[in-house]
Amino acid sequence: MAVKDRDRFSTATRLRLLGEQTAARVYRSQTRRQARRSRLTGRAALLALVLCSLIVALAYPIRQYVSQRADIADLQRQQAKARQRVEQLRDLKARWQDDAYAEQQIRLRLHYVMPGETGYVVIDPDAAAKQSSTDRTTAARPWYTNIWDGIDRSDKSGH
Repeated sequence: MAVKDRDRFSTATRLRLLGEQTAARVYRSQTRRQARRSRLTGRAALLALVLCSLIVALAYPIRQYVSQRADIADLQRQQAKARQRVEQLRDLKARWQDDAYAEQQIRLRLHYVMPGETGYVVIDPDAAAKQSSTDRTTAARPWYTNIWDGIDRSDKSGH
């Protein structure tokens, strides 16, 4: 036993045991890391798969939501324009209910005059000279001839 005890306490034996223990620890830590890596990689892959599935599943509803929000914004703009137009028409209606405004518009548009007044219509002499002879003769022809002449002229200008 003395040889075994002496061998047990020798430096070489101690170094050999220390090396074996260290090697065993390193081997254990590497196998644990590999085991952890493989578990972690599987979990990461599963998580990635779940996230991709959620993204794909939510892509269409999100696109629809954004599209509908844009449609709602367009409709709100149209509604604001329509309200503005209604206000303009109400103002115009209120103006037409005023007798002075209606009289003014009748005088301007229909060239009416009040009893006792003399109305004058000034014709531009240049405009009367510009009226071509073809325009004067179109009134004497049947309406369908004027239509066919218009189609022929547009056909010639299109080529």
